[in-house]
Amino acid sequence: MTTPPLHARPRPVPLSRRLTPMLFVLPALLLTVVVIAFPLAYTLYQSFTNWVITSPNPPKFIGLANYIELLSDRRALQSLGRTVLITVFSVGLQMVLGVMMALVMNKHFFGRGLFRTLALFPVVATPVAISLIFVTMMNPQSGVLNHFLQGAGLGPLQWIYSEKSVLPSLILVDTWQWTPFVMLIALAGLATLPNEPYEAAMLDGATPWQTFWSITLPMLMPSLFVALLFRAIDTLKLFDTIYAMTQGGPGTASETVNLYLYTLSFNYFRMGYASSMVIALLAIVLGVTLVLIRARKLAEKNA
Repeated sequence: MTTPPLHARPRPVPLSRRLTPMLFVLPALLLTVVVIAFPLAYTLYQSFTNWVITSPNPPKFIGLANYIELLSDRRALQSLGRTVLITVFSVGLQMVLGVMMALVMNKHFFGRGLFRTLALFPVVATPVAISLIFVTMMNPQSGVLNHFLQGAGLGPLQWIYSEKSVLPSLILVDTWQWTPFVMLIALAGLATLPNEPYEAAMLDGATPWQTFWSITLPMLMPSLFVALLFRAIDTLKLFDTIYAMTQGGPGTASETVNLYLYTLSFNYFRMGYASSMVIALLAIVLGVTLVLIRARKLAEKNA
């Protein structure tokens, strides 16, 4: 075997040059560890302890006792059920209404830019401010919503002041605020769709509904899964709107996982048990995220 000449042999890369790229990444890596990894690891550790802030005793390692208690905690399970219920109905309504708004706003008509801008106002508004406005509007005695209902002969509603209507009222508020967000993503997806399939469908005599169901919706699915992913994660973590409007009431009728976490942490001071709920909620959110990402990849293949 012929030995290559010395000038043709690859020169070894100096150690300083190999370490230089790592030095550029190191600040971001350290920031990630400090801001995300350390609090998460500390919360995970505290979930295996019986830490109570008001107790003079130091936290004691109790293994899986908090998680076992969590499985039998009726209030925690009920709060999880309400969280799932609000997420399913709120996100479902937002997806349907957002796509409908996007289809309308995608057409060419006079003042389209103005209507698009006005439609985005709820997204840029502060959730707490919107919540306080809706609290005033949903007042059973002086609220403007009951005034309109009485004018239509439908009678007054208790809205957020009744256990039967509080969850639909919260879903209504969340849907009103975040449907334009879905519309915005759907509009971006519609702007990227090619014209050739629509021209072929027109030549074949397809109806508008057939065109939407067979062409628009399948090609729009990847964008819709992005909107679904963001809204599902955000709704599972919903706290500010519910706390500002009901604080979990009446009673515990609107208490979600995040509100129960708040009560455990800052009213009962059971930080160890609350940490186990944080980890459980994180696992649920992560599971939903992975499922939606997988569904989006399938939608991209089929588009």
